[in-house]
Amino acid sequence: MAAVGLLYVGAVLFVNGVLLLGRISPRAAAPLNLFVGALQVFTPTYLIVFAAGDPAQIALAAGLYFFGFTYLWVGINAITGWPNHGLGWFSLVVAVSAVGFAVYTWVELADRAFTALWMMWAVLWFAFFVLMAFDRADLGPAVGILAIGNAVVTTGVPGFVLLSGWWQDSTALALAIAVIGVLLLVLCLPLGRALAARGTSSESGSASTPAT
Repeated sequence: MAAVGLLYVGAVLFVNGVLLLGRISPRAAAPLNLFVGALQVFTPTYLIVFAAGDPAQIALAAGLYFFGFTYLWVGINAITGWPNHGLGWFSLVVAVSAVGFAVYTWVELADRAFTALWMMWAVLWFAFFVLMAFDRADLGPAVGILAIGNAVVTTGVPGFVLLSGWWQDSTALALAIAVIGVLLLVLCLPLGRALAARGTSSESGSASTPAT
């Protein structure tokens, strides 16, 4: 069931990345954030209830609440117009917790690939923290690229592979995820600036075109 959640988290991260690139409005992204946020609250609750007291299952399910609350908060803020500073500081809590879950996954579960995924989520939520807690709107496009990259690498593709029964943990897979994560982090700023510049020039060109 957690794999189903991953698949739809990929969708909402992609949409939120497009939002941060300035291609859609916050209100346009609100419904999907609310839908996926509700799913990511229901899913861990279901997993914990039926975990039969298994500490590993309960621990991993508990981590999903952080993401569910994030998407619900994004959706609510988009509808109400409330400021994002509180969500930004909550994102710091999520980032630190994700590092903790990464350590737990490595030490207790010996799952190298999911350790790499947790670390990528930690980096992404730390980026959300800087963006929203400090009003760094200039970083929006770069964080948007990070979100879209995570939508593919850490949620959408893994969710589909898990649902298909093809997932196999390995050192090679973990290294591949880590390398992609580092490349994404290095490239997000220049790519974000390039896309922001293209959007600005397009708007300027449209504005300078006389109406017919």
